[in-house]
Amino acid sequence: MKTEILRLLRESEGFLSGQQLCSRFQVSRAAVWKVMEQLKDEGYEIQAVRNKGYRLVGSPDVLSREELESRIGTRWAGHHVVYFPQTDSTNLQAKAAGEAGSPHGSLFVTDRQSAGRGRRGRAWESPGGENIYMTLLLRPEFPPERASMLTLVMALAAAEGIETVCGGEVGIKWPNDLVLKGKKICGILTEMSAEVDYIHYVVIGVGINVNQDTFPEEIRETATSLRLETGKKVIRGELITEILKRFEENYEIFAGTRDLSGLQEAYSRRLVNRDREVKVLDPAGAYEAHALGIDERGELIVRTREGETRKVFAGEVSVRGIYGYV
Repeated sequence: MKTEILRLLRESEGFLSGQQLCSRFQVSRAAVWKVMEQLKDEGYEIQAVRNKGYRLVGSPDVLSREELESRIGTRWAGHHVVYFPQTDSTNLQAKAAGEAGSPHGSLFVTDRQSAGRGRRGRAWESPGGENIYMTLLLRPEFPPERASMLTLVMALAAAEGIETVCGGEVGIKWPNDLVLKGKKICGILTEMSAEVDYIHYVVIGVGINVNQDTFPEEIRETATSLRLETGKKVIRGELITEILKRFEENYEIFAGTRDLSGLQEAYSRRLVNRDREVKVLDPAGAYEAHALGIDERGELIVRTREGETRKVFAGEVSVRGIYGYV
């Protein structure tokens, strides 16, 4: 009932009468009042006027299952929400749920991670009350070799969602880091359980620096947050909702073609590596090259100093700028 009341308050253009709510949920006025008091205690600004009812005036930056479920309006992405005030890692929780049979589109969100991980097992700084740590569980019906492209699908969705909610121009450092004004604001980690020709599940973890205002000295030059760059506090539930909306749209385009041809132009517009000199950190030997863009499979096309054109696969190597992070 709490989730639905919050959803109705969001959707209402005016006041919701107590009697309307009592009739809808078949409860007493005291029960409705109790829910309103709970919401107020959580920071929601609710105006109550005799003979008119209740109206939502403002929402806090709070994460909870009710907050997210009351906002999400997608058809499948995020319809099953699992929220933890604190957990080890949303990817670990999503993988366990994937093994247990949780449905396609399940969303796992926490306010703080104690064992967040980035690419190649690196630790991901995960303070509480400031950022977004979420994982989406998918059960794709395409071959396993297509799954790595989902990282780029999510990168595009996250960039579009951030631009919609916060404004500005978000760049993508191939394949999946989001950057704002030359610094990293988001990382994405995709993991899969599969057999040779069948995917059991894929989990896509997204970590976004949202309202964090300080960073450890060792990453201060390369990391930033939405709040530091825009000067505004961001409501995390609103941003999560917009990213899910964009991902659902982009995923269905991708699933229709099973490649990035339908998203390639939108992704390439945001690609900060494009037309730049990069260092390709290949296990067989690092080399410098000129980045040309991506192909329909999400591989980065580069031209080496010797004039050879190569395709760099996201799962094998990483790329960074010659003179810095990008």
